[in-house]
Amino acid sequence: MKVLILGGYGVFGGRLVELLRDIYGLELIVCGRSLERAQAFCASHRGATRVEPLRLDRANVLEALRTVKPDLVVDASGPFQDYGADPYHVIACCLTAGVDYLDFADGADFVFGVSAFDARAKAAGIVVLSGVSSFPVLTAAVLRRMAATMDIHAVEGGIAPSPYAGIGLNVMRAVLGYAGGPVTLLRGGRPFRGRGLTESRRFTVAVPGRMPLRNLRFSLVDVPDLQVIPPEHPAMTDIWMGAGPVPEFLHRALNLLARTRARFGLPALTPFSKLFYAVLNRMRFGEHRGGMFVSARGRSEGRNVVRSWHLLAEGDDGPLIPSMAIEALIRKMLRGERPAPGARSAVRALELADYEALFEGRAIVSGFREDDGGGPIYRAVLGSALDGLPSPVRDLHEGAGMRRWTGSATVRRGTGLLARLVCAVVGFPETAQGAAATITFTPEQGAERWTRTIGGKTFTSLQSVGTGRDRHLLVERFGIARFSLALVRDGERLLFVPRRWSIGTVPMPGRLLPVGETFESAVDGQFAFDVTIRAPLVGLIVAYRGTLRPETDPRRISPAAT
Repeated sequence: MKVLILGGYGVFGGRLVELLRDIYGLELIVCGRSLERAQAFCASHRGATRVEPLRLDRANVLEALRTVKPDLVVDASGPFQDYGADPYHVIACCLTAGVDYLDFADGADFVFGVSAFDARAKAAGIVVLSGVSSFPVLTAAVLRRMAATMDIHAVEGGIAPSPYAGIGLNVMRAVLGYAGGPVTLLRGGRPFRGRGLTESRRFTVAVPGRMPLRNLRFSLVDVPDLQVIPPEHPAMTDIWMGAGPVPEFLHRALNLLARTRARFGLPALTPFSKLFYAVLNRMRFGEHRGGMFVSARGRSEGRNVVRSWHLLAEGDDGPLIPSMAIEALIRKMLRGERPAPGARSAVRALELADYEALFEGRAIVSGFREDDGGGPIYRAVLGSALDGLPSPVRDLHEGAGMRRWTGSATVRRGTGLLARLVCAVVGFPETAQGAAATITFTPEQGAERWTRTIGGKTFTSLQSVGTGRDRHLLVERFGIARFSLALVRDGERLLFVPRRWSIGTVPMPGRLLPVGETFESAVDGQFAFDVTIRAPLVGLIVAYRGTLRPETDPRRISPAAT
Protein backbone atom coordinates (compact mmCIF):
# COMPACT_ATOMS: atom_id res chain seq x y z
CA MET A 1 0.00 0.00 0.00
CA LYS A 2 1.30 3.43 -0.95
CA VAL A 3 0.16 6.51 0.96
CA LEU A 4 0.92 10.09 -0.09
CA ILE A 5 0.93 12.44 2.93
CA LEU A 6 0.59 16.16 2.27
CA GLY A 7 2.39 17.95 5.11
CA GLY A 8 4.12 14.66 5.86
CA TYR A 9 6.97 16.21 7.83
CA GLY A 10 4.68 18.54 9.81
CA VAL A 11 3.27 18.04 13.29
CA PHE A 12 0.35 15.72 12.50
CA GLY A 13 1.79 14.13 9.37
CA GLY A 14 5.07 13.41 11.14
CA ARG A 15 3.30 11.76 14.04
CA LEU A 16 1.26 9.65 11.64
CA VAL A 17 4.48 8.40 10.05
CA GLU A 18 5.76 7.54 13.53
CA LEU A 19 2.61 5.58 14.36
CA LEU A 20 2.87 3.55 11.13
CA ARG A 21 6.58 2.83 11.24
CA ASP A 22 6.20 -0.86 12.17
CA ILE A 23 4.32 -1.96 9.04
CA TYR A 24 6.26 -3.95 6.42
CA GLY A 25 5.00 -3.41 2.88
CA LEU A 26 3.68 0.08 3.58
CA GLU A 27 5.21 2.95 1.60
CA LEU A 28 4.74 6.54 2.79
CA ILE A 29 5.43 9.45 0.43
CA VAL A 30 6.35 12.39 2.69
CA CYS A 31 5.36 15.55 0.85
CA GLY A 32 5.74 19.26 1.42
CA ARG A 33 6.88 22.48 -0.24
CA SER A 34 10.44 21.97 1.04
CA LEU A 35 12.32 19.03 -0.42
CA GLU A 36 15.15 19.59 2.08
CA ARG A 37 12.82 19.24 5.06
CA ALA A 38 11.18 16.17 3.56
CA GLN A 39 14.59 14.59 2.96
CA ALA A 40 15.79 15.39 6.48
CA PHE A 41 12.61 13.91 7.97
CA CYS A 42 12.94 10.71 5.95
CA ALA A 43 16.62 10.41 6.84
CA SER A 44 15.72 10.41 10.54
CA HIS A 45 13.02 7.75 10.11
CA ARG A 46 13.57 4.42 11.83
CA GLY A 47 11.25 1.51 11.23
CA ALA A 48 9.99 -1.15 8.86
CA THR A 49 7.86 1.22 6.85
CA ARG A 50 9.45 2.62 3.71
CA VAL A 51 9.46 6.43 3.44
CA GLU A 52 10.23 8.59 0.42
CA PRO A 53 10.54 12.41 0.27
CA LEU A 54 8.74 14.45 -2.37
CA ARG A 55 8.53 18.17 -3.03
CA LEU A 56 4.89 18.92 -3.74
CA ASP A 57 2.74 22.03 -3.79
CA ARG A 58 -1.00 21.64 -3.42
CA ALA A 59 -1.56 23.25 -6.81
CA ASN A 60 0.24 20.35 -8.50
CA VAL A 61 -1.48 17.47 -6.69
CA LEU A 62 -3.18 15.99 -9.75
CA GLU A 63 0.10 15.69 -11.64
CA ALA A 64 1.71 14.01 -8.62
CA LEU A 65 -1.16 11.54 -8.29
CA ARG A 66 -0.74 10.48 -11.90
CA THR A 67 3.02 10.12 -11.47
CA VAL A 68 3.25 8.52 -8.01
CA LYS A 69 0.01 6.51 -8.27
CA PRO A 70 -0.73 6.25 -4.51
CA ASP A 71 -3.54 4.13 -3.10
CA LEU A 72 -4.43 6.82 -0.56
CA VAL A 73 -3.88 10.55 -0.01
CA VAL A 74 -3.75 11.97 3.50
CA ASP A 75 -3.99 15.75 3.81
CA ALA A 76 -2.16 16.70 7.01
CA SER A 77 -1.33 20.26 6.02
CA GLY A 78 -3.96 22.95 6.55
CA PRO A 79 -5.10 25.33 7.82
CA PHE A 80 -8.32 23.96 6.35
CA GLN A 81 -10.20 27.14 7.28
CA ASP A 82 -7.95 29.10 4.88
CA TYR A 83 -7.88 27.06 1.66
CA GLY A 84 -9.10 30.00 -0.39
CA ALA A 85 -11.59 30.05 -3.25
CA ASP A 86 -11.16 26.36 -4.08
CA PRO A 87 -10.94 24.65 -0.66
CA TYR A 88 -11.67 21.16 -2.00
CA HIS A 89 -9.05 21.18 -4.76
CA VAL A 90 -7.22 18.13 -3.38
CA ILE A 91 -10.45 16.15 -3.01
CA ALA A 92 -11.43 16.96 -6.59
CA CYS A 93 -8.00 15.80 -7.79
CA CYS A 94 -8.35 12.52 -5.87
CA LEU A 95 -11.75 11.88 -7.43
CA THR A 96 -10.33 12.57 -10.88
CA ALA A 97 -7.37 10.26 -10.28
CA GLY A 98 -9.44 7.57 -8.54
CA VAL A 99 -7.54 7.74 -5.24
CA ASP A 100 -8.99 7.42 -1.72
CA TYR A 101 -8.67 10.48 0.51
CA LEU A 102 -8.48 11.19 4.27
CA ASP A 103 -7.72 14.45 6.04
CA PHE A 104 -7.07 15.95 9.48
CA ALA A 105 -9.45 18.87 8.86
CA ASP A 106 -10.42 20.74 12.02
CA GLY A 107 -12.62 23.40 10.37
CA ALA A 108 -16.32 22.76 10.96
CA ASP A 109 -17.48 24.33 7.69
CA PHE A 110 -14.85 22.49 5.65
CA VAL A 111 -15.77 19.08 7.07
CA PHE A 112 -19.50 19.71 6.83
CA GLY A 113 -19.17 20.75 3.17
CA VAL A 114 -17.39 17.58 2.02
CA SER A 115 -20.72 15.79 1.61
CA ALA A 116 -21.25 17.81 -1.59
CA PHE A 117 -18.91 15.31 -3.28
CA ASP A 118 -20.77 12.26 -1.99
CA ALA A 119 -22.61 11.30 -5.19
CA ARG A 120 -19.49 11.70 -7.31
CA ALA A 121 -17.38 9.68 -4.85
CA LYS A 122 -19.91 6.84 -4.73
CA ALA A 123 -20.13 6.73 -8.52
CA ALA A 124 -16.32 6.48 -8.70
CA GLY A 125 -16.10 3.98 -5.83
CA ILE A 126 -13.78 6.35 -3.93
CA VAL A 127 -13.58 6.90 -0.17
CA VAL A 128 -13.44 10.56 0.95
CA LEU A 129 -13.44 11.06 4.73
CA SER A 130 -12.87 14.48 6.29
CA GLY A 131 -12.11 15.40 9.90
CA VAL A 132 -10.33 12.13 10.68
CA SER A 133 -8.97 13.17 14.07
CA SER A 134 -9.90 13.29 17.76
CA PHE A 135 -12.50 15.94 16.90
CA PRO A 136 -14.95 14.54 15.79
CA VAL A 137 -14.02 10.84 15.44
CA LEU A 138 -13.12 10.09 19.06
CA THR A 139 -15.80 12.42 20.44
CA ALA A 140 -18.47 10.77 18.30
CA ALA A 141 -17.33 7.26 19.27
CA VAL A 142 -17.58 8.15 22.96
CA LEU A 143 -21.07 9.59 22.52
CA ARG A 144 -22.25 6.49 20.64
CA ARG A 145 -21.10 4.39 23.60
CA MET A 146 -23.06 6.68 25.94
CA ALA A 147 -26.12 6.72 23.67
CA ALA A 148 -26.50 2.96 24.14
CA THR A 149 -27.90 3.65 27.62
CA MET A 150 -29.22 7.24 27.47
CA ASP A 151 -30.86 9.84 25.27
CA ILE A 152 -28.30 12.63 24.88
CA HIS A 153 -29.62 16.19 25.19
CA ALA A 154 -26.52 18.33 25.78
CA VAL A 155 -22.82 17.80 25.23
CA GLU A 156 -19.70 19.56 26.44
CA GLY A 157 -16.23 18.46 25.48
CA GLY A 158 -12.68 19.65 25.36
CA ILE A 159 -9.06 18.81 24.76
CA ALA A 160 -6.16 19.87 26.99
CA PRO A 161 -2.80 19.39 25.27
CA SER A 162 0.40 18.99 27.22
CA PRO A 163 2.46 22.22 27.24
CA TYR A 164 5.29 20.09 25.80
CA ALA A 165 3.23 18.72 22.89
CA GLY A 166 4.24 21.42 20.44
CA ILE A 167 1.86 23.18 18.08
CA GLY A 168 2.26 23.58 14.35
CA LEU A 169 2.27 26.97 12.63
CA ASN A 170 -0.70 25.99 10.46
CA VAL A 171 -2.68 25.01 13.56
CA MET A 172 -1.85 28.39 15.07
CA ARG A 173 -3.02 30.10 11.88
CA ALA A 174 -6.29 28.18 12.05
CA VAL A 175 -6.87 29.10 15.71
CA LEU A 176 -6.15 32.79 15.18
CA GLY A 177 -8.23 32.74 12.02
CA TYR A 178 -11.44 31.91 13.91
CA ALA A 179 -10.55 33.66 17.22
CA GLY A 180 -13.25 36.28 17.62
CA GLY A 181 -14.88 35.11 14.40
CA PRO A 182 -18.25 33.37 13.98
CA VAL A 183 -18.61 29.79 15.17
CA THR A 184 -21.85 27.92 14.45
CA LEU A 185 -23.15 25.65 17.21
CA LEU A 186 -26.41 24.34 18.64
CA ARG A 187 -27.81 26.09 21.71
CA GLY A 188 -31.31 25.74 23.13
CA GLY A 189 -32.29 23.54 20.21
CA ARG A 190 -31.50 26.22 17.63
CA PRO A 191 -28.47 27.19 15.54
CA PHE A 192 -26.45 29.78 17.42
CA ARG A 193 -23.64 32.02 16.26
CA GLY A 194 -20.89 32.06 18.86
CA ARG A 195 -17.51 33.72 18.67
CA GLY A 196 -14.36 31.63 18.74
CA LEU A 197 -12.35 31.79 22.00
CA THR A 198 -14.62 34.49 23.46
CA GLU A 199 -16.44 32.25 25.94
CA SER A 200 -14.75 29.98 28.46
CA ARG A 201 -15.64 27.27 30.97
CA ARG A 202 -13.61 25.37 33.55
CA PHE A 203 -13.34 21.60 33.71
CA THR A 204 -11.24 18.93 35.39
CA VAL A 205 -10.12 15.93 33.36
CA ALA A 206 -10.18 13.00 35.79
CA VAL A 207 -10.10 9.33 34.80
CA PRO A 208 -11.47 7.35 37.79
CA GLY A 209 -8.67 6.37 40.15
CA ARG A 210 -5.96 8.28 38.24
CA MET A 211 -4.17 11.52 39.01
CA PRO A 212 -6.41 14.17 37.41
CA LEU A 213 -5.21 17.14 35.44
CA ARG A 214 -5.43 20.41 37.27
CA ASN A 215 -8.67 22.31 36.79
CA LEU A 216 -8.29 24.10 33.45
CA ARG A 217 -9.86 26.91 31.50
CA PHE A 218 -11.37 25.76 28.17
CA SER A 219 -12.44 28.18 25.44
CA LEU A 220 -14.86 27.69 22.54
CA VAL A 221 -13.19 26.37 19.39
CA ASP A 222 -14.39 25.89 15.82
CA VAL A 223 -14.28 22.12 15.36
CA PRO A 224 -16.31 19.75 13.14
CA ASP A 225 -18.12 18.25 16.15
CA LEU A 226 -20.30 21.35 16.44
CA GLN A 227 -21.97 20.61 13.11
CA VAL A 228 -21.59 16.89 12.42
CA ILE A 229 -22.46 15.42 15.83
CA PRO A 230 -25.96 16.92 16.48
CA PRO A 231 -27.55 15.08 13.52
CA GLU A 232 -26.33 11.82 15.10
CA HIS A 233 -28.47 12.39 18.22
CA PRO A 234 -31.99 13.67 17.44
CA ALA A 235 -32.72 14.70 21.04
CA MET A 236 -29.64 16.92 21.28
CA THR A 237 -30.32 20.61 21.96
CA ASP A 238 -26.87 21.92 22.98
CA ILE A 239 -23.24 21.28 22.09
CA TRP A 240 -20.08 23.11 23.16
CA MET A 241 -16.45 22.20 22.45
CA GLY A 242 -13.37 23.85 23.86
CA ALA A 243 -9.59 23.71 24.12
CA GLY A 244 -7.57 24.22 27.30
CA PRO A 245 -4.03 25.27 26.34
CA VAL A 246 -1.57 26.32 29.02
CA PRO A 247 -0.05 28.47 30.43
CA GLU A 248 -3.31 30.13 31.39
CA PHE A 249 -2.04 33.71 31.18
CA LEU A 250 -1.34 33.25 27.45
CA HIS A 251 -4.71 31.56 27.06
CA ARG A 252 -6.36 34.59 28.65
CA ALA A 253 -4.38 36.93 26.40
CA LEU A 254 -5.78 35.08 23.39
CA ASN A 255 -9.29 35.36 24.88
CA LEU A 256 -8.81 39.12 25.20
CA LEU A 257 -7.67 39.47 21.59
CA ALA A 258 -10.63 37.37 20.42
CA ARG A 259 -13.11 39.51 22.34
CA THR A 260 -11.52 42.67 21.00
CA ARG A 261 -11.87 41.42 17.43
CA ALA A 262 -15.50 40.43 18.03
CA ARG A 263 -16.35 43.72 19.78
CA PHE A 264 -14.87 46.06 17.18
CA GLY A 265 -15.30 43.98 14.03
CA LEU A 266 -11.56 43.73 13.43
CA PRO A 267 -9.99 41.48 10.77
CA ALA A 268 -8.71 38.00 11.58
CA LEU A 269 -5.77 37.73 13.96
CA THR A 270 -3.70 35.54 11.62
CA PRO A 271 -0.90 38.16 11.35
CA PHE A 272 -0.05 37.27 14.97
CA SER A 273 0.34 33.57 14.14
CA LYS A 274 4.13 33.47 14.09
CA LEU A 275 4.33 35.42 17.35
CA PHE A 276 1.95 33.08 19.21
CA TYR A 277 3.57 30.06 17.58
CA ALA A 278 7.00 31.12 18.81
CA VAL A 279 5.81 32.00 22.31
CA LEU A 280 3.66 28.90 22.90
CA ASN A 281 6.39 26.56 21.73
CA ARG A 282 8.83 28.14 24.18
CA MET A 283 6.58 28.45 27.24
CA ARG A 284 6.97 24.82 28.25
CA PHE A 285 6.66 24.19 31.96
CA GLY A 286 4.43 22.21 34.29
CA GLU A 287 3.26 18.63 33.90
CA HIS A 288 3.98 16.79 30.65
CA ARG A 289 0.45 15.41 30.55
CA GLY A 290 -2.61 16.04 28.45
CA GLY A 291 -6.22 14.99 28.42
CA MET A 292 -9.67 15.10 26.92
CA PHE A 293 -13.22 14.93 28.23
CA VAL A 294 -16.75 14.51 26.89
CA SER A 295 -19.70 15.21 29.19
CA ALA A 296 -23.33 14.46 28.30
CA ARG A 297 -26.62 15.34 29.95
CA GLY A 298 -29.77 13.45 29.11
CA ARG A 299 -32.35 10.89 30.18
CA SER A 300 -31.98 7.23 31.05
CA GLU A 301 -34.75 4.96 32.31
CA GLY A 302 -36.99 7.92 33.07
CA ARG A 303 -34.48 9.97 35.06
CA ASN A 304 -32.05 12.80 34.36
CA VAL A 305 -28.43 11.66 34.13
CA VAL A 306 -25.04 13.28 33.65
CA ARG A 307 -22.23 11.08 32.39
CA SER A 308 -18.72 11.90 31.35
CA TRP A 309 -15.76 10.24 29.68
CA HIS A 310 -12.21 11.22 30.51
CA LEU A 311 -8.84 10.51 28.91
CA LEU A 312 -5.37 11.10 30.32
CA ALA A 313 -2.14 10.78 28.35
CA GLU A 314 1.32 10.93 29.87
CA GLY A 315 4.46 12.29 28.27
CA ASP A 316 4.97 11.96 24.53
CA ASP A 317 2.04 9.59 23.96
CA GLY A 318 -0.59 12.32 24.22
CA PRO A 319 0.45 14.26 21.10
CA LEU A 320 0.01 11.08 19.05
CA ILE A 321 -3.74 10.81 19.70
CA PRO A 322 -4.94 13.22 16.95
CA SER A 323 -3.11 11.07 14.38
CA MET A 324 -4.44 7.75 15.69
CA ALA A 325 -7.74 7.86 13.78
CA ILE A 326 -5.97 7.82 10.41
CA GLU A 327 -3.52 5.24 11.75
CA ALA A 328 -6.46 3.00 12.66
CA LEU A 329 -8.11 3.42 9.24
CA ILE A 330 -4.90 2.65 7.37
CA ARG A 331 -4.37 -0.49 9.46
CA LYS A 332 -7.96 -1.51 8.73
CA MET A 333 -7.44 -0.91 5.00
CA LEU A 334 -4.35 -3.12 5.08
CA ARG A 335 -6.55 -5.86 6.58
CA GLY A 336 -9.05 -5.40 3.77
CA GLU A 337 -11.52 -3.36 5.85
CA ARG A 338 -12.02 -0.40 3.52
CA PRO A 339 -14.68 2.19 4.41
CA ALA A 340 -17.72 2.37 2.16
CA PRO A 341 -17.28 4.66 -0.87
CA GLY A 342 -18.67 8.17 -0.59
CA ALA A 343 -17.70 11.62 0.66
CA ARG A 344 -18.63 12.51 4.23
CA SER A 345 -17.36 13.49 7.64
CA ALA A 346 -15.48 10.80 9.54
CA VAL A 347 -17.95 10.97 12.42
CA ARG A 348 -18.75 7.23 12.09
CA ALA A 349 -15.34 6.06 10.89
CA LEU A 350 -14.30 4.33 14.14
CA GLU A 351 -15.73 3.00 17.37
CA LEU A 352 -14.34 3.55 20.86
CA ALA A 353 -13.06 -0.03 20.88
CA ASP A 354 -10.81 0.82 17.92
CA TYR A 355 -9.20 3.60 19.95
CA GLU A 356 -8.94 1.49 23.08
CA ALA A 357 -6.94 -1.10 21.13
CA LEU A 358 -4.51 1.62 20.04
CA PHE A 359 -4.19 2.98 23.60
CA GLU A 360 -3.01 -0.40 24.90
CA GLY A 361 0.72 -0.44 25.52
CA ARG A 362 0.85 3.35 25.75
CA ALA A 363 0.59 5.71 28.72
CA ILE A 364 -3.01 6.54 27.77
CA VAL A 365 -5.96 5.69 30.01
CA SER A 366 -9.64 6.51 29.82
CA GLY A 367 -12.85 5.87 31.72
CA PHE A 368 -16.46 6.88 32.30
CA ARG A 369 -18.02 8.63 35.27
CA GLU A 370 -21.54 9.02 36.60
CA ASP A 371 -21.77 12.68 37.56
CA ASP A 372 -25.28 12.74 39.01
CA GLY A 373 -24.10 13.43 42.57
CA GLY A 374 -25.34 11.72 45.69
CA GLY A 375 -24.10 8.49 47.23
CA PRO A 376 -21.01 7.98 49.38
CA ILE A 377 -18.28 10.61 49.11
CA TYR A 378 -15.53 8.24 48.01
CA ARG A 379 -17.77 6.65 45.39
CA ALA A 380 -18.46 10.10 43.95
CA VAL A 381 -14.74 10.93 43.72
CA LEU A 382 -13.35 7.54 42.71
CA GLY A 383 -16.18 6.29 40.54
CA SER A 384 -15.62 2.78 39.23
CA ALA A 385 -12.04 2.76 40.59
CA LEU A 386 -13.45 2.09 44.07
CA ASP A 387 -14.56 -1.37 42.91
CA GLY A 388 -10.94 -2.42 42.37
CA LEU A 389 -9.86 -1.77 45.95
CA PRO A 390 -9.80 -4.44 48.71
CA SER A 391 -13.14 -5.10 50.40
CA PRO A 392 -12.13 -3.59 53.79
CA VAL A 393 -11.34 -0.28 52.04
CA ARG A 394 -14.61 -0.38 50.11
CA ASP A 395 -16.58 -1.27 53.24
CA LEU A 396 -15.18 1.66 55.23
CA HIS A 397 -15.98 4.21 52.51
CA GLU A 398 -19.33 2.87 51.33
CA GLY A 399 -20.84 2.69 54.80
CA ALA A 400 -23.80 4.93 55.54
CA GLY A 401 -24.98 6.74 58.63
CA MET A 402 -23.02 7.12 61.85
CA ARG A 403 -20.56 4.27 62.40
CA ARG A 404 -17.35 3.42 64.28
CA TRP A 405 -14.25 1.49 63.39
CA THR A 406 -11.75 0.44 66.05
CA GLY A 407 -8.23 -0.96 66.16
CA SER A 408 -4.71 0.10 67.03
CA ALA A 409 -2.05 2.46 65.70
CA THR A 410 1.63 3.35 65.96
CA VAL A 411 2.44 7.07 66.04
CA ARG A 412 5.61 9.06 65.44
CA ARG A 413 5.57 12.83 65.93
CA GLY A 414 7.96 15.43 64.61
CA THR A 415 10.35 16.87 67.15
CA GLY A 416 10.85 20.37 65.74
CA LEU A 417 9.30 23.42 67.37
CA LEU A 418 6.95 24.13 64.45
CA ALA A 419 5.98 20.47 64.19
CA ARG A 420 5.08 20.35 67.90
CA LEU A 421 3.07 23.55 67.53
CA VAL A 422 1.04 22.17 64.58
CA CYS A 423 0.42 18.90 66.46
CA ALA A 424 -0.81 20.81 69.48
CA VAL A 425 -3.17 22.98 67.42
CA VAL A 426 -4.67 20.10 65.42
CA GLY A 427 -4.63 17.58 68.29
CA PHE A 428 -2.43 14.95 66.68
CA PRO A 429 -1.56 12.04 69.03
CA GLU A 430 1.67 11.57 70.93
CA THR A 431 4.36 9.12 69.85
CA ALA A 432 3.14 5.64 70.78
CA GLN A 433 3.26 1.94 69.91
CA GLY A 434 0.07 -0.13 69.64
CA ALA A 435 -2.18 2.67 70.89
CA ALA A 436 -5.93 2.14 70.85
CA ALA A 437 -7.51 3.79 67.80
CA THR A 438 -11.10 4.65 66.97
CA ILE A 439 -12.64 6.55 64.06
CA THR A 440 -16.23 7.71 64.22
CA PHE A 441 -17.89 8.74 60.93
CA THR A 442 -20.74 11.23 61.24
CA PRO A 443 -22.74 12.53 58.22
CA GLU A 444 -23.12 16.33 58.14
CA GLN A 445 -25.16 17.90 55.29
CA GLY A 446 -23.46 16.30 52.31
CA ALA A 447 -20.15 15.90 54.13
CA GLU A 448 -18.75 13.46 56.64
CA ARG A 449 -16.95 14.26 59.88
CA TRP A 450 -14.10 11.97 60.81
CA THR A 451 -13.39 11.96 64.57
CA ARG A 452 -10.15 10.11 65.24
CA THR A 453 -9.08 9.10 68.76
CA ILE A 454 -5.60 7.59 69.01
CA GLY A 455 -3.93 7.00 72.37
CA GLY A 456 -6.47 9.21 74.12
CA LYS A 457 -5.91 12.22 71.79
CA THR A 458 -8.81 13.28 69.55
CA PHE A 459 -8.69 15.29 66.33
CA THR A 460 -11.33 15.79 63.67
CA SER A 461 -11.66 16.68 60.02
CA LEU A 462 -14.58 17.24 57.66
CA GLN A 463 -14.49 15.49 54.27
CA SER A 464 -16.61 16.35 51.23
CA VAL A 465 -16.71 16.05 47.44
CA GLY A 466 -14.87 18.92 45.76
CA THR A 467 -16.70 21.38 43.52
CA GLY A 468 -15.58 24.14 41.16
CA ARG A 469 -11.81 24.07 40.85
CA ASP A 470 -11.77 21.09 43.21
CA ARG A 471 -14.01 19.04 40.93
CA HIS A 472 -13.27 15.28 41.19
CA LEU A 473 -11.11 15.85 44.28
CA LEU A 474 -11.68 15.04 47.95
CA VAL A 475 -11.75 18.14 50.14
CA GLU A 476 -10.66 17.72 53.78
CA ARG A 477 -10.88 20.54 56.33
CA PHE A 478 -8.93 20.70 59.57
CA GLY A 479 -10.36 23.79 61.23
CA ILE A 480 -9.67 26.73 58.91
CA ALA A 481 -7.14 24.76 56.83
CA ARG A 482 -8.63 23.25 53.67
CA PHE A 483 -6.86 20.60 51.58
CA SER A 484 -7.83 19.29 48.13
CA LEU A 485 -6.69 15.71 47.60
CA ALA A 486 -6.57 13.47 44.55
CA LEU A 487 -7.64 9.88 45.22
CA VAL A 488 -5.41 7.61 43.15
CA ARG A 489 -5.72 3.85 42.95
CA ASP A 490 -2.28 2.19 43.00
CA GLY A 491 -2.96 -1.52 42.65
CA GLU A 492 -4.68 -2.46 45.92
CA ARG A 493 -3.70 0.76 47.64
CA LEU A 494 -5.64 4.03 47.71
CA LEU A 495 -3.26 6.99 47.64
CA PHE A 496 -4.12 10.47 48.92
CA VAL A 497 -2.18 13.07 46.91
CA PRO A 498 -2.37 16.76 47.98
CA ARG A 499 -3.08 19.10 45.05
CA ARG A 500 -3.85 22.50 46.58
CA TRP A 501 -4.70 24.11 49.92
CA SER A 502 -5.99 27.27 51.54
CA ILE A 503 -6.34 28.91 54.92
CA GLY A 504 -9.89 30.11 55.22
CA THR A 505 -10.67 31.51 51.76
CA VAL A 506 -7.07 32.48 51.00
CA PRO A 507 -5.25 30.14 48.56
CA MET A 508 -1.82 29.20 49.83
CA PRO A 509 1.37 28.76 47.78
CA GLY A 510 1.88 25.31 46.34
CA ARG A 511 5.50 25.25 47.48
CA LEU A 512 4.26 25.31 51.10
CA LEU A 513 1.73 22.52 50.58
CA PRO A 514 2.05 19.77 53.23
CA VAL A 515 2.93 16.47 51.57
CA GLY A 516 3.89 12.92 52.53
CA GLU A 517 2.86 9.45 51.41
CA THR A 518 -0.59 8.62 52.70
CA PHE A 519 -2.49 5.52 51.67
CA GLU A 520 -5.11 2.97 52.65
CA SER A 521 -4.93 -0.76 52.00
CA ALA A 522 -5.81 -4.12 53.53
CA VAL A 523 -3.61 -6.17 55.88
CA ASP A 524 -4.72 -9.65 56.97
CA GLY A 525 -8.28 -8.86 55.93
CA GLN A 526 -8.44 -5.63 57.95
CA PHE A 527 -8.57 -2.02 56.85
CA ALA A 528 -5.06 -0.50 57.10
CA PHE A 529 -4.03 3.14 57.08
CA ASP A 530 -0.61 4.74 56.74
CA VAL A 531 -0.45 8.53 57.08
CA THR A 532 2.67 10.69 56.86
CA ILE A 533 2.41 14.49 56.98
CA ARG A 534 5.41 16.66 56.20
CA ALA A 535 5.64 20.33 55.36
CA PRO A 536 8.32 22.56 53.85
CA LEU A 537 10.23 24.48 56.53
CA VAL A 538 8.70 22.18 59.17
CA GLY A 539 9.76 18.65 58.25
CA LEU A 540 7.90 15.71 59.72
CA ILE A 541 4.74 16.76 61.54
CA VAL A 542 3.25 13.36 62.33
CA ALA A 543 3.15 9.82 60.97
CA TYR A 544 0.67 7.20 62.12
CA ARG A 545 -0.27 3.79 60.83
CA GLY A 546 -2.49 0.96 61.98
CA THR A 547 -5.47 -1.26 61.30
CA LEU A 548 -9.20 -0.95 61.96
CA ARG A 549 -12.26 -3.13 61.87
CA PRO A 550 -15.95 -2.18 61.97
CA GLU A 551 -17.52 -2.04 65.39
CA THR A 552 -20.85 -2.82 63.73
CA ASP A 553 -21.96 -3.75 60.21
CA PRO A 554 -20.30 -1.05 58.06
CA ARG A 555 -23.35 -0.88 55.80
CA ARG A 556 -25.83 -0.39 58.62
CA ILE A 557 -27.89 2.79 58.26
CA SER A 558 -28.54 4.38 61.63
CA PRO A 559 -31.99 5.74 62.56
CA ALA A 560 -30.47 9.23 62.74
CA ALA A 561 -29.39 9.00 59.11
CA THR A 562 -32.87 8.04 57.95
